[in-house]
Amino acid sequence: MTTVPYLTVDVFTTTRFEGNPLAVIFDARGLTDAAMQKIATEFNYSEVTFVLPPEDPANSARVRIFTPTMEIPFAGHPNVGTAFVLGQQAEIFGKPVGDTLRFEERAGLVEVILERNEGRVTAAAIRAPQALAIGDTITGETVARCVSLDPGVVVATTHAPVFASVGLNFAVAELSGVEALAAARPNLAGFHEAAGRQTTSGHDFSLFVYIRAPENPWNIRARMFAPLDNVPEDPATGSAAAALGAYLVSLAPEADMNVRITIEQGVEMGRRSIIALDVTKSGGIVTDVMISGSCVSVMRGEITLRD
Repeated sequence: MTTVPYLTVDVFTTTRFEGNPLAVIFDARGLTDAAMQKIATEFNYSEVTFVLPPEDPANSARVRIFTPTMEIPFAGHPNVGTAFVLGQQAEIFGKPVGDTLRFEERAGLVEVILERNEGRVTAAAIRAPQALAIGDTITGETVARCVSLDPGVVVATTHAPVFASVGLNFAVAELSGVEALAAARPNLAGFHEAAGRQTTSGHDFSLFVYIRAPENPWNIRARMFAPLDNVPEDPATGSAAAALGAYLVSLAPEADMNVRITIEQGVEMGRRSIIALDVTKSGGIVTDVMISGSCVSVMRGEITLRD
């Protein structure tokens, strides 16, 4: 019998069964691409990670990230959760685990800082692997159709709906208030139409909608929908949060800023998540984005590949 061990964690939370679940295959040597995709589809989490020895021995590991339908170059909660899992090991592929890990990923090198409490890893912070990139704008009507809302609740005061990325591309759009956010429901036909129009996303159309109050603009409430990737709604999306945070800081009038942003997500799903972002802007350009959050262990087991 051939088996592969795994661990699952809930990410961006300190409460088990909240946050965003992640499965980590912490030694994926010998698995084919097809096997990785089948395992990710079987879990049906928004992402599953597969940990391999690094190509450069100076780094900690090579990490591959799969959704239920495809491999993606980068994502926030998989990196935070994978670092949490590996940080609890004495060593990774024969190397001692320190307080900083370096993951080789398709989007580039991801640096992770482990946070410990009395020697035990409780959280992790990752640096976005790419600079902020802004793509095409999207009509409010397209956004509204995707989430079954009236176009009038799509707000364009600060920015029009647009693609943004710091490693993985998302459509980001502001809504008028908590009522509109709560009423959002994914419309598969709308997502198919939106995906057919766009040319810059690099993967299926994923939509991050959010609200924020003028008196506290760096506290944000959000939801993320990606039904074309078999993720009708995601309870915590670090890569989308980081892209949005970097974009909003880039639009602020100050040339130099260090901003802590808190993004609450997953409330409507009963899986409340808290994503912390630290965004640095220098000379009018966003130069650094850190994504951090807590994790809690949930399950461990084995996947049977062959009897």
